[in-house]
Amino acid sequence: MPPQPQQTSARPHTPASARPHTHSPTRPRPPALKVPHLGDFHTPPRVVVITALAIPVGAVAALVAAGLLKLIALITNLAFLGRLGFGPAVPADTPHRWLLALMPVAGGLVIGVMARYGSEKIRGHGMPEAIESILVGGSRVQPRVAVLKPASAAISIGTGGPFGAEGPIIMTGGAVGSLLAQFLKVTTDERKALLVAGSAAGMAATFNAPLASILLAVELLLFEWRPRSYLPVAVSAVTATLVRGPLLGTDPLFGGAHVPERIGLPSYGLCVVAGAAAGLLALGATSLVYCSEDLFSRLRIHWMWWPAIGGAIIGVGGLLEPRALGVGYDVIDVLLTGHATVGLIVGILVVKTLIWGLSLGSGTSGGVLAPMFMVGGALGAAEALAFPHVSPGFWALVSLAGVLGGVMRSPLTGIVFCLELTHEVNALIPMVITASTAYLLSVVLLKRSVLTEKLARRGLHLTREYSVDPLEVHLVRQLETTAGVTFAADRAAGEVTALLRAAHETGDPEGLLAQRLYPVLDADGGLAGVVTRGSLVHADPADTTPLAELARPAVTAHADETLRTLANRMAQHEVTRLLVVTREPWPRVEGIVSLRHLLTARRIDLHEEHHAERVLTLRARRAPAPATG
Repeated sequence: MPPQPQQTSARPHTPASARPHTHSPTRPRPPALKVPHLGDFHTPPRVVVITALAIPVGAVAALVAAGLLKLIALITNLAFLGRLGFGPAVPADTPHRWLLALMPVAGGLVIGVMARYGSEKIRGHGMPEAIESILVGGSRVQPRVAVLKPASAAISIGTGGPFGAEGPIIMTGGAVGSLLAQFLKVTTDERKALLVAGSAAGMAATFNAPLASILLAVELLLFEWRPRSYLPVAVSAVTATLVRGPLLGTDPLFGGAHVPERIGLPSYGLCVVAGAAAGLLALGATSLVYCSEDLFSRLRIHWMWWPAIGGAIIGVGGLLEPRALGVGYDVIDVLLTGHATVGLIVGILVVKTLIWGLSLGSGTSGGVLAPMFMVGGALGAAEALAFPHVSPGFWALVSLAGVLGGVMRSPLTGIVFCLELTHEVNALIPMVITASTAYLLSVVLLKRSVLTEKLARRGLHLTREYSVDPLEVHLVRQLETTAGVTFAADRAAGEVTALLRAAHETGDPEGLLAQRLYPVLDADGGLAGVVTRGSLVHADPADTTPLAELARPAVTAHADETLRTLANRMAQHEVTRLLVVTREPWPRVEGIVSLRHLLTARRIDLHEEHHAERVLTLRARRAPAPATG
């Protein structure tokens, strides 16, 4: 009779009926054991250091944001009014109408040269470039981009480009955080936190909207919700807002909607209609940008010349509606105060949308938020011509939130942005309705947003569905398999090889081949290492080497650890199976956990997502049968 293996178990054998089946679609019930070592968050002490570094990042980003706004004003004054000054200026005030057609072309030529011979990364509206840097660039931003991006944006907007400053300042503020981090010995995740902290700080300083900037960072840039990333972003945004005060003021950027405390129920219903219109507008605007990009890509001239062609499109639009050029904060204010004429509403809704979408596809430099503020406000002002009156700028305000929710696909950011820009708290519920409706329409009808579509065209995929990892929910003890077969450390390898080969020929009545990883125990029953079935099956049956010499160190786990912890450990040690041992000075082998168990947790999660079932039913109670007698 061939020698038999040691059939050992570190715990009494559990009947199959009492243990969770790995193919069961329902979530197994964990034993009632405490797990004091696990917490809601994993927050290393270094988060304090990174958060402290976010303070200077926020201060510098605020100064850069203020400088960018002043630079835009300077170039606008020079280009259209022929004067040297940093005061407010808009292209429509120019005394020479021909400049409206000429200056955007000149600005496009300069941007093309800067992109060709400086850095191609200045092309576009900033946010996709920041996202790409985070996803595949290790959160590293080149120093020259930190200079060329705001300069190119100032030239683009200052010469009449219908763009916003927020995209470039997101990229530039992110560059501030990234450059600081690149001089320090930090991890990639810590560098990402500082990059996003700089981006949020730039947004907060530009719009005096710290909370919306934090939400924007969470919804669009961080791709996670962890204390280690949230805290630096929050500190940086608050710092930038405090620094902004003495430089640019603390008043809301726009005001005058004067939303009343009580709003009639019919108006809430019409907010759904406004949201649907905003969603359709977002769909059209996004399609327009990338249709334009496709058209430009077919041109047989170098892309360096594309911004100049985009500038020509802007110039034609400027001749039709001069107020569509530039950032347009003054126009947004007119829309939100209810003072816009029908001509201005139609001009902005049509001309601004067309020149923004068509010229942005040329690869020029500029952001998307401010144009969407203007277009959204114009949409609402047009609706106000037919909808019942609530307040002067009510419909412009809620439609603005709707367009942001649809274009950016960040409804929370859009809602809070509008609140911080106007301080109109009474419009909160209408904005939630409008932004959520637009968001619903956008995600159902459009695969990607105006931001993520650019990434997809570069061969990258970004999912924005954030959920709890099922591997973090399940503990090892819920799914582990009992380690039924162990071998003594002094046993000859050839003897075990013969045993396994015999089991293969006889159908494995002892269940030896059901296990792929075998614990090797010393004379005292302690764990000496592990051997794999593959290494033993292909060994020489005459080999007399003790298993102790062939065993490799065991990579172990504990029953109260999460499967996510094990997945990380498997990746770190490049193994697919771990031994589960007890938490004792001389640990005992409890079981084995493998990639199959990780897939089981995923399968349970998929079942809960896709399997529909009725839990409760109503049944008619039968009347008792009449007594017979």
